[in-house]
Amino acid sequence: MSESCRNSSAALSAEQRGPSPLRIVLLTAAAMIAFAANSLLCRLALQRGAIDAASFSSLRLVSGALLLALLAGLASGRGGERRGDWPAGAMLFCYVACFSFAYLTLSAGTGALILFGAVQLTMFVAGLRAGERFRPLGWLGFVLAIVGLVYLVSPGVTAPAPLGAALMAAAGVAWGGYSLRGRGQADPLAATAGNFLRAVPLALALSMLSVGRAHVTLPGVGLAMLSGAVTSGIGYVIWYAALKGLTALRAATVQLSVPPLAALGGTVMLAEAITPRLALTSVAILGGIALVLFERTRG
Repeated sequence: MSESCRNSSAALSAEQRGPSPLRIVLLTAAAMIAFAANSLLCRLALQRGAIDAASFSSLRLVSGALLLALLAGLASGRGGERRGDWPAGAMLFCYVACFSFAYLTLSAGTGALILFGAVQLTMFVAGLRAGERFRPLGWLGFVLAIVGLVYLVSPGVTAPAPLGAALMAAAGVAWGGYSLRGRGQADPLAATAGNFLRAVPLALALSMLSVGRAHVTLPGVGLAMLSGAVTSGIGYVIWYAALKGLTALRAATVQLSVPPLAALGGTVMLAEAITPRLALTSVAILGGIALVLFERTRG
């Protein structure tokens, strides 16, 4: 009996401590890679005219919802238990739709600057209001990452189209809010499956409104489904799992890694050259994130 009590106490203590720092780092890294891959897939599909923005958004959400429903069903063994909520589903839809339409008029650098600026502002304000604070080393890492991101995207950035800028800012606010809601989820898979399911009818309604301007090709459909099922659906499950061990400030900071990761991926997928500026800013951004995560581990 005493041995059983000791085991129960140890399990309870481990649960209260939360996920290990190494697990959080690995989950966060996997999620950021998925987000960067998602950006590349979207750019490939939309900027080459393989599919329209509304159809890409709908196929992305439908394919993600189908895969996640299957995975949730296998995990629960009860026919696919799904949780989530309507506010999170609406935020997910707003992010996907606004992101897709914004990239019809914005360059990749301008879009990334607006998107992650809005994400940073949303999560940073929420974290400060909740009483979260960085230590000096964390602030140094955050500033270093911000400076690296601005230096990466600022050269050649022209005044963006007002509608595209507004849509990308809305996408950033929606993603920031979606990430904040995910921090308290006990079952990331069930929550993400439920959120995707709720976002699907909103996306289909958008496609119906845009049916006169719809155009799809087989490559476009493939890219949208890959984006929805893998880099969005599974990527968001991983992100929800990582959020259990991240404060709002740190969750905001690590997402600064997505633009340089996407740019590096573009050298392979889009035959873009690796410039000294890209290498320098990537080191600054990823180094700043490493400082933030190291400060968390020490704390």
